[in-house]
Amino acid sequence: MSNTPNPTTPAEAKRIDIRHLTVEQLAGLGVSQIAYVKPVMMNGTMAFAIHAADGTPMAMADDRELAVAAIHQHEMLATLVHCPAAGGARWRAPAGRR
Repeated sequence: MSNTPNPTTPAEAKRIDIRHLTVEQLAGLGVSQIAYVKPVMMNGTMAFAIHAADGTPMAMADDRELAVAAIHQHEMLATLVHCPAAGGARWRAPAGRR
């Protein structure tokens, strides 16, 4: 297994030792496949922020199910960030997505 942190060829890219990832490589994992939903307070009302895996804000939704549906519509995997300061309601994946 290669310990090369910055591969230069596709073959090296497949053999990266995950213990030697750079900050940039780690931040890029899942960015295009995973989005998270975070309960937030917006103008005194509970809302749900949608963020890319790297934390980039993507959208806001009025309810959790709408946020998850928007993520799935874009062929991404949704996950919930529990945030007690914003109400932190527990979330379960909709039927068929568990």
